Amino acid sequence: MSTRLTHLDETGAARMVDVGDKAETVRVAVAEGSVKMQSATLTLIKSGNAAKGDVIGTARIAGIMAAKKTHDLIPLCHPLLLSKISVDIEADEALPGLHVVATVKLTGKTGVEMEALTAVSVACLTIYDMAKAADKGMTIQDIRLLQKSGGKSGDWSVGASEN
Repeated sequence: MSTRLTHLDETGAARMVDVGDKAETVRVAVAEGSVKMQSATLTLIKSGNAAKGDVIGTARIAGIMAAKKTHDLIPLCHPLLLSKISVDIEADEALPGLHVVATVKLTGKTGVEMEALTAVSVACLTIYDMAKAADKGMTIQDIRLLQKSGGKSGDWSVGASEN
């Protein structure tokens, strides 16, 4: 594993990485996060009776849109032609709250980890925004990359990194 930060040049100045000479490979990234809330808030969202409308459907669309706009939001990210974005949102009674998983895919010269993380982050923020009238104490938590595949660095997953 490299100890050098790729977005810094020799002088320490920020730069966009040149991926022009890299090989195109299929790249996939999966990220997750959750929004913890009161049980009553989760019941309200699941019932479809939240004041702002369909919380889960809107958050899913927001996450997909965010993945496509990652290069506009995160400095030095490349604009990418994504071939797949999915945002799955499931109720988790044990939290209580909603668990969000985003999967992003492309065939290209750079990875899609930031796009998956951005999708999860914005989906969670949208859930908060749409339900905050009922529960201002919600917590957005545990946003992380679960796995990535493709590219020169190969495959990586949370479980493999903990060994």
